[in-house]
Amino acid sequence: MHDKAKAMVLASFAADALSLGVHWIYNTNVIDKKWGRVQSYFKPERPTFHPTKDLGEFTHYGDQTLVLLKSVAESSGFEKFKFAEKWQHFFKSYAGYFDRATKATIENIRAGKELTEAGSDSDEFAGAARIAPLAYRYRNDLTNLIASARAQAAVTHNNQGVIDCAEFFGRVVFYVLRGEKPTTAITSTVAQRFNHEPFKTWVADGKKSVAKDTRQAMLDLGQQCEIPQAFPGVIHLIAKYEDNLKEGLVENAMAGGDSAGRGLTVGMVLGAHLGLDAIPPNWLSDLKAYPKIVDLMDQIDQKMGD
Repeated sequence: MHDKAKAMVLASFAADALSLGVHWIYNTNVIDKKWGRVQSYFKPERPTFHPTKDLGEFTHYGDQTLVLLKSVAESSGFEKFKFAEKWQHFFKSYAGYFDRATKATIENIRAGKELTEAGSDSDEFAGAARIAPLAYRYRNDLTNLIASARAQAAVTHNNQGVIDCAEFFGRVVFYVLRGEKPTTAITSTVAQRFNHEPFKTWVADGKKSVAKDTRQAMLDLGQQCEIPQAFPGVIHLIAKYEDNLKEGLVENAMAGGDSAGRGLTVGMVLGAHLGLDAIPPNWLSDLKAYPKIVDLMDQIDQKMGD
């Protein structure tokens, strides 16, 4: 399980880095014309959303996931206040993109709300997508994994739907790490805890779209950031590429829209399922934060006694 847990974290970060240059480009013809097939990292060009970033770096989603990983490593686990504190400090000097949820959370803090109660009401999927560090720390503790996944989402996305999504994929990846196939873990998670709307429909729509070309599926389901669109898109990608992590993450990037948000979760689940060998070597060697990520996972392991 340990190697697959590491792959889970690394594949999640790699997916974000792979999407960096084409993130939020909704016209897939533009992706084809300017970059061709996105199979490796590249430096974003203006007028894309992340022009301050370099090849192998992260979107603001990946950056927040790394803040969470650092917080977990330093605290020997998840502490909501410490994560919120590190998150606020990080954005005080951030040179990257500030999305709606980040801006609203910062405004709430400035207005006097407590750090742990200042989360925006955003329904964007990204707040649920950055949980791989928590799945790593609590890979043997479902109760704390779920509690921490929900709590971290609320720090920036105090929206019940996003919080529930964080729990959903926390449960899925927990069971995948125990050897369940991702599609089986999704089905059992629905049956056990989410046998209600809108999750039943989101999962069903994602699974039904597997026969479609991924670009068409994303157009039909929605390329947007919000959970009603992103959630079934993630289900499509996990189910369609269950045994091919590279193809799944490439097709995710090529499908446009909020590829980074989807990718964080798809990479996490498929990495947990397929392990380190499924990640292209250049996706690791070209990942700027790779040494730091490995070091932080090692710190977590030492404190866990692994």
